[in-house]
Amino acid sequence: MQLPVPQHIAAIVPYPPGKPMDELEREYGITNAIKLASNENPFGPSPKAVVAIGDMLHNLHRYPDGSSYSLTKAVARWIGVAPEEIVLGNGSNEVIEFLVKAFVGAGDAVITSHPSFLMYQKFVQMRGGDNVVIPLKEMDHDLEAINRAISDRTRLIFLDNPNNPTGTLIGRERFARFLADLPESVILVIDEAYVDFVDPDQRIDILSSIRNPDKIPAVVSLRTFSKVFGLAGLRVGFGVMHREVAALLHRVRQPFNINLPAQAGALAALDDLEHYESTLRKTAEGRAWLGKAVSELGCRPYPSYTNFFLIDVGGDATRLYEAMLYKGVIVRSMKAYGYPEFIRITVGTAAENQRFVTALGECRRELGYGRD
Repeated sequence: MQLPVPQHIAAIVPYPPGKPMDELEREYGITNAIKLASNENPFGPSPKAVVAIGDMLHNLHRYPDGSSYSLTKAVARWIGVAPEEIVLGNGSNEVIEFLVKAFVGAGDAVITSHPSFLMYQKFVQMRGGDNVVIPLKEMDHDLEAINRAISDRTRLIFLDNPNNPTGTLIGRERFARFLADLPESVILVIDEAYVDFVDPDQRIDILSSIRNPDKIPAVVSLRTFSKVFGLAGLRVGFGVMHREVAALLHRVRQPFNINLPAQAGALAALDDLEHYESTLRKTAEGRAWLGKAVSELGCRPYPSYTNFFLIDVGGDATRLYEAMLYKGVIVRSMKAYGYPEFIRITVGTAAENQRFVTALGECRRELGYGRD
């Protein structure tokens, strides 16, 4: 069989999925494993969301609202914008795909950082565009190098802020200087998947940039229901942008892209402020406790503005990852990201955090990584 596959498609490396929890438990002979590898919300979804999803299950024979009218209005009210400035996606990664579809063609360039979210670059490859990848500098976006890399072929710039996997944050003044120097022909996309965990005083005033586009590029903010809202399994995200940009994205958006349970669950989650604030409070407490406990083991946790940590474990991260699997603790090795002695972990529940620290100490001793 000969398939007429374009070179830019053949060159794409598929996104590497993790193994299901039950398969890992079977393979390693463990039970009651805890997963701290995917930056999920360990406190679960909003109870209101669970009830709302259950209440609409008898309607599964119906198509969902193709425009997600009620959810779009609720998201706009939550953010403080007009519904016309919101575009919903099947996860925020679908909004990324919309942006690339709408603005990138063969030979166009898109600037991203490394490491960051892998799907930015994969969507560009699918369109036959050119990825211009700028390494992080001291664990943070190198805005000066990004600026130097801009050419007349540049269509989009993606910045995850806070960055994943490092957890670092671009401050307001630094962002303002960067934005002022960009050509108006470029669209700047700020992926704010973890912004809810950032103190409001430290966040970029993204709405001001979106709504005042004179002499600056169009700015797009990406947000998600997967993290603080605890709805990762429903796949709901959204972009906030100038209504002219939104109108173009709707041209490439398929109808019914947000399914019926997702619309119901996300709408109810926005109405559960208690769950939202509880998640933020517990995450902040766990982050502070973990930072201290990990440091006392002789590891180096990097400051984080998110619900996860990047940790220098003082030895081969993949060997540590495998050793911790046998103790039923699933973390993420950062070796593939260019950090061979780092792991990334989600801030879990109090019990999960304690179990992680205990396993980390035991595994480092067994592997001979420093002195505890």
